[in-house]
Amino acid sequence: VFIAGNGVAGIVLPEKDEKVIGIRKGDAIALPFGAVTWWYNKEDAELIVLFLGDTSKGHKAGSFTDFYLTGTNGIFTGFSSEFVSRAWDVDESTVKALVGSQSGKGIVKLDGSIKLPDPKKEDRERLVYNCEEAPLDVDIKNGGRVVVLNTKNLPLVAEIGLGADLVKLDGGAMCSPGFSCDSALQVTYIVSGSGRVQVVGVDGKRVLETTVKAGQLFIVPRFFVVSKICDPDGMSWFSIITTPK
Repeated sequence: VFIAGNGVAGIVLPEKDEKVIGIRKGDAIALPFGAVTWWYNKEDAELIVLFLGDTSKGHKAGSFTDFYLTGTNGIFTGFSSEFVSRAWDVDESTVKALVGSQSGKGIVKLDGSIKLPDPKKEDRERLVYNCEEAPLDVDIKNGGRVVVLNTKNLPLVAEIGLGADLVKLDGGAMCSPGFSCDSALQVTYIVSGSGRVQVVGVDGKRVLETTVKAGQLFIVPRFFVVSKICDPDGMSWFSIITTPK
């Protein structure tokens, strides 16, 4: 999900053509295993992206598995220029330029002369769901608002087995105790504001009582019950839930 700023993303899903999309605050994108992506901040302002996902089946459990195509630790740097030139059907001098010209890894600063593809409005369809502009699933006067992201509005979440919601509470409002009835766990990131949170286990024992603020993240285990009361300035959060429903 995109917390702030505007930019452009290129996404290649398995066995699909590349989609180039404009991205803005509130956009949520579901990426299945095997997706190839690039992310570009075309503005002077900061572009903030929150990545959340299931890493239990990663190359290193608990860590995202990223395969860089280029750069100092890119996949193609490990192959000889002969192998890469035959795979790409280009001469070896072109291979050296393509593989070796990017000296950084991960996040790199582009030269001003480089122009990336322009986004296409139609490419956003079925790939992106903007939680800031979506119809509200819950709207309580002087209480808060909820937008739920599931298989109905973003079909790709079915492939990754995750759902999400964006909740905004007005000042002093409460999100009453609740839990997922299908044993899903939640990872909650506080987007703005602050408040208090309590989490209680199935044995009735309180396992967490703390104050949370923007930029912090906490986990609600399966079958645990969570409740939040926000401060006078309100609070909003984005949660990833381990069920696409």
